[in-house]
Amino acid sequence: MTAVIAVLSRAAAVLAGLWAGVLLCIGAMAAPAAFAVLASADAGRFVGRLLGQEAYLSLALAVLLFLIERARTRRVAQPDAGSVFGVNLMLLLGTLFCTVAGYFAVQPMMVAARAGQGPWSFGALHAVSGGLFLLKGVLVLALAWRMAPVFKKTATTS
Repeated sequence: MTAVIAVLSRAAAVLAGLWAGVLLCIGAMAAPAAFAVLASADAGRFVGRLLGQEAYLSLALAVLLFLIERARTRRVAQPDAGSVFGVNLMLLLGTLFCTVAGYFAVQPMMVAARAGQGPWSFGALHAVSGGLFLLKGVLVLALAWRMAPVFKKTATTS
């Protein structure tokens, strides 16, 4: 394993772990705490803003990790190995889907539903949005889990 591969692998593992931590913190601590101490409308605005920032952060991290993982797998792959598209890249594409669908598609529909427009209720759309956020969290945790053994392998070879 070359030094470049080791650095890319460690950077990807750290970013995936931090991303998982952000999602856990928002979903398990920040959103419930906001609704526990603020009026419902204020808490909704706060959590909406928080999830908006998280969506853009998730887009940036997914693209960055995708680029790192592609570069890493290309360096490791044999010349005639075929596709370097693996499980980690599929997990990253899943997170991108959840982010785009959850925030950029469902969120505007939730605003319309709150105003009494659209075919779906706010509660149904909220459940879909929450499910996509939960799925994204599971995908990022799986990605961080898959990348974590990198530290054990590279620590003994360096």
